[in-house]
Amino acid sequence: MASSRLTYADLALPGEELHRAYEQALAARHGSAEHPPGATRAPHRTERSPLDQRIVVGHFTEARTDEVHHAVAVARAAVPDWAGRPWQERLDILESAAERLSEQVYDLAALLTLEIGKTRLEAIGEAEEAAEFFRYYSGRWRADGGFERPMAGASPREQNRSVLRPHGVWAVIAPFNFPLALVAGPAAAALAAGNTVVVKASEHGYLAALRLRQTVLAAGVPANALQVLLGDGPTVGAELVGAGVDGITFTGSHDVGTEILQRTAAGPWPRPVICEMGGKNTAIVTRHADIADAAEGIVRSAFGFGGQKCSSCSRVLVQHGVHDDLLAAVVERAARLRVGDPRERATDYGPVIDERAGKRFTRAVESAAAAGTVLTGGSRLTGGIRAHGVYLEPTVVAVPRDEPLWQEELFLPLVAVSRFDTFHEALAETNATRFGLSAGLFSRDEHEITAFLDGVQCGVVYVNRPGGATTGAWPGMQPFGGWKGSGSTGRGGGGEHYTHLYVREQSRTLHSLRGLPS
Repeated sequence: MASSRLTYADLALPGEELHRAYEQALAARHGSAEHPPGATRAPHRTERSPLDQRIVVGHFTEARTDEVHHAVAVARAAVPDWAGRPWQERLDILESAAERLSEQVYDLAALLTLEIGKTRLEAIGEAEEAAEFFRYYSGRWRADGGFERPMAGASPREQNRSVLRPHGVWAVIAPFNFPLALVAGPAAAALAAGNTVVVKASEHGYLAALRLRQTVLAAGVPANALQVLLGDGPTVGAELVGAGVDGITFTGSHDVGTEILQRTAAGPWPRPVICEMGGKNTAIVTRHADIADAAEGIVRSAFGFGGQKCSSCSRVLVQHGVHDDLLAAVVERAARLRVGDPRERATDYGPVIDERAGKRFTRAVESAAAAGTVLTGGSRLTGGIRAHGVYLEPTVVAVPRDEPLWQEELFLPLVAVSRFDTFHEALAETNATRFGLSAGLFSRDEHEITAFLDGVQCGVVYVNRPGGATTGAWPGMQPFGGWKGSGSTGRGGGGEHYTHLYVREQSRTLHSLRGLPS
């Protein structure tokens, strides 16, 4: 059953049909599986669900380093066939993959709930977003008319053309928080361009990546043109970067992304690297804001999926005149959030991904309490299913801006608040970070809105958006990409300029010769 192609913003008021379809898919998904079946090679890993560590997602065989190189070699051998097909044929196949993904959206959502702990609404949104990436990037190439353009000639005897060619083998290194959509996006863009793809799946998203591959292959992509490697970042991911691939898309931390950029720059020639590397995202609330809209947008962005998004709102700057009212509204809404089993309809968010995140939360709360004030939350929740996962209270803190907590990306359900005097002070503070992913403004003053849009150093910005102060981008609507330390290209995924990152231009001049036999 296909969804109505929901976006994240559309999920605020889901219909009964959506709930019923999801619950049926969830009921049908039970038991664990071995991937690949009957495998005996080491190393072996059992993946458990973050919502309840007693639930086994699957038993997986991880790749050895020699298998990484084999996958790249196989993908390279597949390039002539895949790249050599008419571009219209490639796009037909990828558009078929999009429809297959949409038809499975509720089953994929149930998988995401069990594998990474997303609520039904977040999971349905991600599953449909994965389909939309295949649909959108194929549509972009169709709108562009393919990969060739005639150019001007120096004489009537000269024919010039600009031809966009694939690079070859493209590596995709995926994060845990969007293990389906952030494999689908770069893989779809790379495949549409004629590259073959080798994916390093997140350790918390093996099943999602394998299921995506299965669906795309069923649509007609050759098996060797899209491969999935299982294993951790320091071994399999690092080996893939050095395995002679022709381009890389990485989504993850700033430190790892920077290391990849440095390693590839030191090679025999520069390779294209697309890095999306997190954020420390600020919402500004001025005295001209609608307080109810601001509080709603902040809470949705700070605590959606437990704050485990690179675009999560982790800092709020509030002007003095409305500080107390805004803070009271945010605290009240945060305290009402229901944290628990993400399979339940009423749950607002579920567990964080693992114990490391839980320890990071404890350290952050202790730091906030020592330097400032914990306004609400701050505790780990226990009892029932919450005894078998890492469930954390929605937490709002007030800390000085010179504290590390104000600058560090946390990936937690924790947001820090600070006062400001003038709008220009708030804008300067928003930009005073190595990151530049997303930011939001709540103000009804046209001069402030214009100054914000012209002055903020972020790739994704929102103004007066109660559906999400800093989150909620969708392919074809809000291109998603960071500036400064949040991104390496200045081109946003799901935007009009992203697909060209996966091709290189070749200028072709054909000059007719005199005196040749007719």
